[in-house]
Amino acid sequence: MYSRGIRGATTVQNNDEREILQATEELLKEITERNQLDPELVGSVWITMTTDLDAAFPARAVRAVGGWDFVPLMCATEIPVKGSLPRCIRFLIQVNTEKAQRDMHHVYLRDARILRPDLAK
Repeated sequence: MYSRGIRGATTVQNNDEREILQATEELLKEITERNQLDPELVGSVWITMTTDLDAAFPARAVRAVGGWDFVPLMCATEIPVKGSLPRCIRFLIQVNTEKAQRDMHHVYLRDARILRPDLAK
C-alpha cells in the first residue's frame, strides 16, 4: 500500500456560501468518482481557497457527502501571489492505495482547468 496525493481545483464566480459549498462538493464527487475512492482509505484532505473567498468553510461540503465524517480535513488560505487565479478552491487528498502515482486522476474544473491543462479532462 502506498500513500498517494490526488490534486484538484475549481473556481466560483462569487464569494457566496452556497456557491463555495456546491463547487466544493462537485469537485469532491468528481475526484471520488474518477479515482473510485473509498473514504476509509483516505488519510487526510487539505482544502485551500484564495484569499478572496471567506464566505464558507469548504470542509462543511465534504462533511455533507456521505462517508467522509471521520476523514481529517484542513482548510487554509492560499498564498496571495499577484496575478494568481481568483476565487479558486484546491484539494490535496492523501489516499492509501496500490495504484501507481501515474494512475491517480487529478481533477480541474471550471476556470481552474488553466492551472494544469495537461491534467484537465
